[in-house]
Amino acid sequence: MTTMGVGARLGNPAIETEVIVVRAPADDVVVVSGGWPLGEDRSGGQRAEQDAGPFDDEQVLLGKRYLDEPTGLEVLCTKSGPGPLVCDGRQLTLKAAKPLSSSD
Repeated sequence: MTTMGVGARLGNPAIETEVIVVRAPADDVVVVSGGWPLGEDRSGGQRAEQDAGPFDDEQVLLGKRYLDEPTGLEVLCTKSGPGPLVCDGRQLTLKAAKPLSSSD
């Protein structure tokens, strides 16, 4: 479990993926990328049990925001790497960009 605040940088030395917390969850959560746990201490840890499946080739994309609605967690990717991003067993969704208003 990881308690995190806004601005926390989460990563793991085993993979390149790094994210910054934009909106922190109220409770402790476990954040995983490509089967590897992400944390502020970046101490590593064992690869999490994850089923091989359709997400094996998924990448976390630089500059994109990811959201877990049940916990309110929102992160911004600062270094792309293997995905998917998972929070407490749920895959984070890519947050859609807000449409810009017309300047007509």
